[in-house]
Amino acid sequence: MDIRQIRHFLAVVDTGSFTKAAESLLVAQPSLSQTVKGLERELGVTLFHRVGRRITLSEAGRELEGPARLVIRDLETAEAHVRGLRGLRSGRIQIAAMPTPSIEPLTSLLSTFTREHPQVSFDLNGTFTVDETVEAVRYGRAEIGFLGGRGPLLVSDLQVVPLADQPLMLATGPSMSASFDAEAFTPESLAGTRLIVSHRGSLMRAYVDELIGRGIDIDIVAEVTHRNSILPLVRAGIGQAVLPASWQSFAAEGQVRLAPISGAPSLHVSAIARQEGLTPAAARLLQLAIDLQL
Repeated sequence: MDIRQIRHFLAVVDTGSFTKAAESLLVAQPSLSQTVKGLERELGVTLFHRVGRRITLSEAGRELEGPARLVIRDLETAEAHVRGLRGLRSGRIQIAAMPTPSIEPLTSLLSTFTREHPQVSFDLNGTFTVDETVEAVRYGRAEIGFLGGRGPLLVSDLQVVPLADQPLMLATGPSMSASFDAEAFTPESLAGTRLIVSHRGSLMRAYVDELIGRGIDIDIVAEVTHRNSILPLVRAGIGQAVLPASWQSFAAEGQVRLAPISGAPSLHVSAIARQEGLTPAAARLLQLAIDLQL
């Protein structure tokens, strides 16, 4: 197995097509197909199931994907060091981040980083669950991940940097401010509230489901996949929402007010990275995150 075979294999995984993979690598499609077939012969397994025009990973292909990405990540790290990126004159950091950490603390962190190293760029990919973010870092799809969950993250094979605890709050729009004039809410006072929620997988949705399970009469008026859609819907008066405190400044710009909910849990935000093998630029960004927690 060589690096060319690995790159061709991952290109097919990422594009879902031999034709698109060849285009992305600027190689002839028959050549790429032969490379992948040669890798399959060498390993003695089928890596892709080909059904008509559809390409799906086989079980063996899924097993190979993670280690293959780590090989590419380690190669990129070595190349970064050889090119002298310790001085951070250039480079690109691949980041995986859940929606709330993408707002804060990632915005402030990247703002500080780019002032110091303006020639380094970022590839920011959205994730929606803790497991998805951990997997992206563990298998080399990202160097650094930013995630949030109910409690501190416990993983033994990754470096975890706790960054912030963000209590959940109730967001109300301009048209609802008169009706929701309390400084803080109790869970029971949310009875009769119409809420906009994300799909299951976030702490905010889990908390709302818990309140409903306790018998509090909450009406879920809308479920949204992209959590950044929540604030515009709240501002338009569609309903209220439960959001972390980090949304406060953005909510205020949109005339949305956030008020505390007594007893509500906090979102524990962390940065994660592999224990070793980071590119110099990613290592510096992680160090800034460590400094931030201090």
